Amino acid sequence: MSETIVTLKKGEGRTLKAGGMWVFDNEIESIMGRFENGSIVTVHDFDGYPMGRGFINQNSKIRIRLMTRNVNQEIDHEFLRNRVRMAWEYRKKTVDTGSCRVIFGEADFLPGLVIDKFSDVLVVESLALGIDRFKLEIVELLKEELLKDGIRIRGVYERSDAKVRLNEGMERVKGFLSEEFDTNVEIVENGVKYLVDVRDGQKTGFFLDQKYNRLAIQKLCKDARVLDCFTHTGSFALNAAIAGAKEVTGVDASELAVEQAAKNAALNGVQDRAKFICRDVFELLPELEKQGEKYDVVILDPPAFTKSRNSVKNAIKGYREINLRAMKLVKDGGFLATCSCSHFMTYELFTETIGQAARNVHKRLRQVEFRTQAPDHPILWAADESYYLKFYIFQVVDEK
Repeated sequence: MSETIVTLKKGEGRTLKAGGMWVFDNEIESIMGRFENGSIVTVHDFDGYPMGRGFINQNSKIRIRLMTRNVNQEIDHEFLRNRVRMAWEYRKKTVDTGSCRVIFGEADFLPGLVIDKFSDVLVVESLALGIDRFKLEIVELLKEELLKDGIRIRGVYERSDAKVRLNEGMERVKGFLSEEFDTNVEIVENGVKYLVDVRDGQKTGFFLDQKYNRLAIQKLCKDARVLDCFTHTGSFALNAAIAGAKEVTGVDASELAVEQAAKNAALNGVQDRAKFICRDVFELLPELEKQGEKYDVVILDPPAFTKSRNSVKNAIKGYREINLRAMKLVKDGGFLATCSCSHFMTYELFTETIGQAARNVHKRLRQVEFRTQAPDHPILWAADESYYLKFYIFQVVDEK
């Protein structure tokens, strides 16, 4: 089949030239040659300079996702094997691999693909048409790579049920990519046991990106009274309890999440100190304030309040409100752990919003540390979408 050449408009391709991996629909001047959506094309700058090879999809505003900058590189079995090997070798050097994100899309140069390892189970999320064609091959290559280190994968489950697949002209799908297995998988992270529901849990079943942020709060929680908001399946709450907190309350609006959190507390033998309630955090925090409640540590781990630039203003209001309320509930000299997992809520915006909240309630913040996502979710500079998690720990001091 003859090569398909995509030529960019003059002055476009800024993302690619800065090291990114996307070409948007409005950056393209011409397409020469026959192709079908999902197939590999070669990208040239306006003057014919070769910029790389990637897969094209005319259903998506992200028209091309680059796989390699080498225009002579075949996207074949050996190419994929090398990408998978690089991803796994990186994880072995940077994180606890008992459970971790093994492939993180563009940041591992496999755009649109996420693979999480939960103990001896893999969960696959495919978000782009081009990579979908390679997904099964990549899974087999990853299983071979893990086996070299004595890790035998007993099951693979697909969670390609995110809405963004619709933007690619793809259906949302989920199901087994292996023999069926019990989809409640037990993992251990930071010494805490969890049952991960890979079939019906959020995203791929568990948020691995907060692994070391959860560990960071342990030292603050010994003998503490702790409030964990948006607890999901109890991850921060359980780290607090394991670290010796005297009382932990976890709050989430999902009944299913609260049930799972209670099971996880029992699994760790801390059900006497870690309790979970199903409530809307925005409604609960003012009630706790009226009741005069105070906590040594308050943790805010909300879902992304914005998934587009259009809703950032409303998101700012939401982040300001919960941080303001949380600061009022922290004892003088206590601690606030707060985060945002929205790419569109930038570091600068998030920092400014927390500062506004503190000024509004006359609190002074002493920054203990600033953190981001765990290294198995690497931030690829120039691929802005790979940097999304911002995590602060503050000591909250009353103005005197």
